[in-house]
Amino acid sequence: MLLTGGLKSLLPQVLRRIIRCNRLSISNTSGMAEGYKQANVVILHKSLADDFEKFCHANDGPLPLLYRSQPGDWKCPSLSSDSDIRTDCLQYRKYEHGVCTGSLKSLKEYSEQLKDMVTFYLGCSFSFEKALQKAGIPIRNVEQKCNVSMYKTSVPCYSISMFHCNLVVTMRPIPESKLGAAVLATSELKEAHGAPIHIGDPGLLGIQDLSKPDYGDPVHLHPGDIPVFWACGVTGVEAIINCRAPLAFTHSPGCMFLTDLKNDNVRSLGGVPQVHCISRDPLHFSIVSAEAAQKINTLETLIGIDPGERGIRHLWRQGELLGACLAMSHASSVLVTTGFPTHFAHEPPEENDGPPGALAIAAMLQALEKQVAMVTDQRAMELNKKIIQEAVQLGILKKPIPLLTYQRENADSALMFLCENGNPGRPRFDHLVAIERAGMAADGNYYNARKVNIKHLVDPIDELFLAAQTIPGVTTTGIGDGGNELGMGKVKDAVKKHIKNGDVIACDVEADFTIVAGVSNWGGYALACALYALRSCGTHDRYLRRALGFPRPASRARCRPALPSPAKEEELLKALVQLGVRSGKTASLEMEVDGLPFYNTHSLMIEKLL
Repeated sequence: MLLTGGLKSLLPQVLRRIIRCNRLSISNTSGMAEGYKQANVVILHKSLADDFEKFCHANDGPLPLLYRSQPGDWKCPSLSSDSDIRTDCLQYRKYEHGVCTGSLKSLKEYSEQLKDMVTFYLGCSFSFEKALQKAGIPIRNVEQKCNVSMYKTSVPCYSISMFHCNLVVTMRPIPESKLGAAVLATSELKEAHGAPIHIGDPGLLGIQDLSKPDYGDPVHLHPGDIPVFWACGVTGVEAIINCRAPLAFTHSPGCMFLTDLKNDNVRSLGGVPQVHCISRDPLHFSIVSAEAAQKINTLETLIGIDPGERGIRHLWRQGELLGACLAMSHASSVLVTTGFPTHFAHEPPEENDGPPGALAIAAMLQALEKQVAMVTDQRAMELNKKIIQEAVQLGILKKPIPLLTYQRENADSALMFLCENGNPGRPRFDHLVAIERAGMAADGNYYNARKVNIKHLVDPIDELFLAAQTIPGVTTTGIGDGGNELGMGKVKDAVKKHIKNGDVIACDVEADFTIVAGVSNWGGYALACALYALRSCGTHDRYLRRALGFPRPASRARCRPALPSPAKEEELLKALVQLGVRSGKTASLEMEVDGLPFYNTHSLMIEKLL
C-alpha cells in the first residue's frame, strides 16, 4: 500500500493507475494532484440522462457539468487520456430505488448494466484548494488530515422532472481577515463551484451542528475562523436518492475522479467580488461586485452634501448605504417608519421631508417582491393613509402597503409587535428602516432642530429599534439629516460636537446602518437606487440565490419603473402640499423641502442619482 506522502505532487494519470490497482491507504482525494480538477461522479440509466443534464444546468453552482458520456462509455477523453470510470475512483456507492445498498472499490462486476448507463462528471471544490493555498489561505481539512465537511441544507434546488433535492454544501473554516481573498480566489473557478454561497452562521442554511456533518469528517475551526460554505457536487447524490432510480452509482463523497485538466482555464462570473459583514447576530456576510459597490458608494457621496450648512459632513460615514442595502437585499420583510412633527403649532404637524423618501424605499421593495409595511403615530394614521393612496394613484406604489401603529402597553410590547407571539426566533420583519423619524434623546424626550420638545406628538416607535437589537437576524437602518432622527445614535458624539443644539437634540437610539444625507428624502431615493444597482449585480444575485436556478435579468426591467423620478416626486410633493404637509425649515406650503426649492434642487438630485 502507498501512503499519502507526496501524493499531492503526482500527476493525475499516475494517481489513477495507483487507485486502479487499489494501492492507496487514504479515505479521500483532498490535496491530491494539486492544481488539477477533480470530479464528482453520477452514473444512471440512459432514460434519465437528459433530465439529469437539465437538472445540472438549472443548478450549476453545485452541479457544474464537466462531461457527459455516451451510454456504456467508460472513458472521458476530454477530461483524461487513459481513464476507466469503473475503477478510477477510490470508492463508489451503489443505490437501488433511492437506498444506498453498498460501498464498492470497483464497478467492473456491473459492466453489463453499465452498457445502458450514462456517466456525469461534475466539478468539485477540491479543485480550488490549490488556489486558496496560493492566496495564503489555510486549508483546515488538509491540515487536520481529514475529509472536508459536507452538510445537507434546507435550501431547495431548482427541480427538473423527477430530480429534486435540497442543496448540499462543503464547509471550510477561513480566517475572517482572509474572507475577501477566499472569495476572490474561487469566484472565477466556476467549474469548481465558484464563489461561496454563504458566509457565516450555519443556521441560516438550516445546518444545526457543524460537528455533525452529513458526509465527510468534522473540521475544527481555529479562533477567528469563519465558516464558509460552497455548493457541493454531493447534491447530485441527494438527487439520485430522491429520484429512486432502480439502479445508480456515485463516487463515495470525498473520493473524487482525478482529471488531467488544470485549473488555469477560468471563466469570469462578472466583476471582482467584495465581502461585507451585514450582521453579527447571527453572523452573516454578503458578496457584491466591486463595480456595484462603487456605484453605491458614489450614490452615498452625492447625497452627502450639506445644503443647509448644518455640519452634517461630520456625521457622514462611507459604506453605510452599501451595508444597509445589502442587509435589505437579504431581508424578506421590511418595516418602514417616518414622520417628524416639527410644526407643533400646525395641523398636521408633519414636515414633508421623510414621506417621499419612505415611499421611494417601499416602491423598490415592492418591485423586489419583498413584504413591506409602515408603522406611524396613531394620531397620523388618517394622514398617512391618504399619502399612501396618493402614492398608488401616482404609480409610485404598485398597491397600498399595510399601515400599522405601535403603543407601549407593557415591557414586552415591542417584542410582541416585532415577533409572532413575542418569540424572538420568529420575527415578522428582517429589517427596520427609519427615515426622518423623530428620535428619542438621552433624556427620553423628542426634540426638533430648534430644541423644542415634541414628545406629546410622538409614539415610542424607537422601542422597536431598541428591541430589534435583541432579536437575532433583525437589522436596522436610520436615515437622517440633522442628528435628531431615529437611528442617529450611532453618530451621537459627532452630533453633540458639530450640530447646533446637538447636546440636547441628539438621538440616543442607534441603528446598525446610519445613512446621513443633506436632506433625508435624498437618503431614501439613494437607497432605492442602491437596491436597484444591487439587483443588477450578477455576483450578488448568484449569492442571493445560492447559485441555484437561473440569473434574474428580467427582474431589473421589473424594478426600473419603481425608481424615483423627478416627475413622480413633483406630483407627490404637490399632493403633500394639498394635504397641508409643510416644508421642514420654513413651514411654508410651497414646492420646497427643508426650505430648498423642488425645481433645480431636489429634482436635480434625483436626476444625479438616476
